[in-house]
Amino acid sequence: MNRIILQLLVLGFCIAIGQALQCYKCTIGVWGMCITSEITCKAGQHCFSGVGTAAAGHVAIRKKGCLAEVYCNKTTSWNLLSNSNSTVYTMTKTCCNTDLCNAAPGLPGASGLSLALATVTALLMAQVLV
Repeated sequence: MNRIILQLLVLGFCIAIGQALQCYKCTIGVWGMCITSEITCKAGQHCFSGVGTAAAGHVAIRKKGCLAEVYCNKTTSWNLLSNSNSTVYTMTKTCCNTDLCNAAPGLPGASGLSLALATVTALLMAQVLV
């Protein structure tokens, strides 16, 4: 009986981890190149892809990651000085709310495979511990 309860707890833990939104993250990318990794968003956040320009519109920049829903689908500008008209960059952040929806190159389905492998490993470890 204890073994069944332990297995259900492990399975529930794996499902709870799987419910968090997974997104690609890129701190800053220029000229279409963005080195990405995967991150897990906090509650109330969505995945976003940001596209913008810097250096007076001469440099294309990109960002990806998690963003609070209130900041989604908006264009922001950052000025060097608060009272100046010199805009350093402008970026539009577009959001989505499914796993890895802020697309990045890579092996499709890799995160789902990782989650399945982690679940199977956890269940096997529960069998060994009991």
